[in-house]
Amino acid sequence: MAQENGTAIPLEDGHPLEHTVHHRLRANSTIMKLNKIMVANRGEIPIRIFRTAHELSLQTVAIFSYEDRLGMHRQKADEAYVIGKRGEYTPVQAYLAQDEIVKIALEHGVQMIHPGYGFLSENSEFAKKVEDAGIIFIGPSWKTIQDLGDKVSARTLAKKANVPIVPGTPGPVEKYEDVKAFTDEYGFPIIIKAAFGGGGRGMRVVREQESLQDSFERATSEAKSAFGNGTVFVERFLDKPKHIEVQLLGDNYGNVVHLYERDCSVQRRHQKVVEIAPAKDLPQETRDAILNDAVRLAKSADYRNAGTAEFLVDQQNRHYFIEINPRIQVEHTITEEITGIDIVAAQIQIAAGATLEQLGLTQDRITTRGFAFQCRITTEDPSQGFAPDTGKIEVYRSAGGNGVRLDGGNGFAGAVITPHYDSMLVKCSCRGSTYEIVRRKMLRALVEFRIRGVKTNIGFLASLLTHPTFIEGTCWTTFIDDTPVSAFRALCQL
Repeated sequence: MAQENGTAIPLEDGHPLEHTVHHRLRANSTIMKLNKIMVANRGEIPIRIFRTAHELSLQTVAIFSYEDRLGMHRQKADEAYVIGKRGEYTPVQAYLAQDEIVKIALEHGVQMIHPGYGFLSENSEFAKKVEDAGIIFIGPSWKTIQDLGDKVSARTLAKKANVPIVPGTPGPVEKYEDVKAFTDEYGFPIIIKAAFGGGGRGMRVVREQESLQDSFERATSEAKSAFGNGTVFVERFLDKPKHIEVQLLGDNYGNVVHLYERDCSVQRRHQKVVEIAPAKDLPQETRDAILNDAVRLAKSADYRNAGTAEFLVDQQNRHYFIEINPRIQVEHTITEEITGIDIVAAQIQIAAGATLEQLGLTQDRITTRGFAFQCRITTEDPSQGFAPDTGKIEVYRSAGGNGVRLDGGNGFAGAVITPHYDSMLVKCSCRGSTYEIVRRKMLRALVEFRIRGVKTNIGFLASLLTHPTFIEGTCWTTFIDDTPVSAFRALCQL
């Protein structure tokens, strides 16, 4: 790495950029006319994006907090820059420092910014600042993010597109009396949700009148604390539904395609644990209806780039729209495995101006093959209520072999797991021709892992994959929470 006027100049074998393999490959590209991309994120997802960016002959830029100075993601980029001065930001605030991130991008000639997932990925203000700075934001327009970030607006959009939604309040509610009026009309159970936010926070299921007022007050308080806005809305609660989501891609010219669906029903406290693609035993009629509704919704929202339309499917196989996530999802890997499509490559090239047709992504060309699972391996201790664990990884031996894909960040011997960020260590994705083959392959992969120095959830995942309900493929969204802990007794500390 050379320096010119204080700016890092990437070199390859001592030669300037114009002589590098990146430049030679780019000369053969008819789509990519840009050459530098930043990922405004940390951990696993920047590494995932950098890999595809390098395949597209792009120069890559990482950003990192002081606490992340040893993070693997900065080592995988061509250039890396610290966010602010030491002590200026907390470990999390650094990755939320919009103005500082845009400033770094401008100082170093960044032409595109990918937000990854989490942090600023669904922040319309950040997307607008990026665009106002003359940099391409890899994602939907800031206005689309703003509209879809409000679940009430998303429900209104679904109504206009004639897509079924769960019965709920017509708008946000601020008073207990409004919630009471809804239950008087629709009965119980209901679910109270934060209108702004997600991740299970500001969410309460209420099954009887006696706990209604207390649950309402707790939900609004939690929503205000987590998202700065205590507004909630109320829906009829569906017992034992499946959570089905559709991967979408839209270009800048009004074209939208789906990449089929994923079953994300295996959750713990509204956080996804295992994802499956495609959904097992979903009736074809229901599947077709969900896919068609997802595309219609995206077109009505003038959606561009990658996104995910999420639905609940009840025990009568009726589907209801929940929301659209305007970003890449953690579980995008399994859609890539069954379709053979690099979703991140599509994101980058669409942002650069490519049409879906140029990328060969017309609906008639998109098919699936077999099944794929993703397990999120985290540094959590199942025996202590899944409390995050920290420390130094002393031993790290990962899985591999036929049909196994690993997307990781700080998964290596010597890595220090801090309490500052989320607990995900590595995503293990497996693919095979049938559901049962993939289940067995994933079990084999989990057994191959050896991680010492920090606790992990690997034993819990192995127990989960051997539970009769999972083997049958009939899990629902609260399956883990509804099942006695003893049923998931960890096999061992694998």
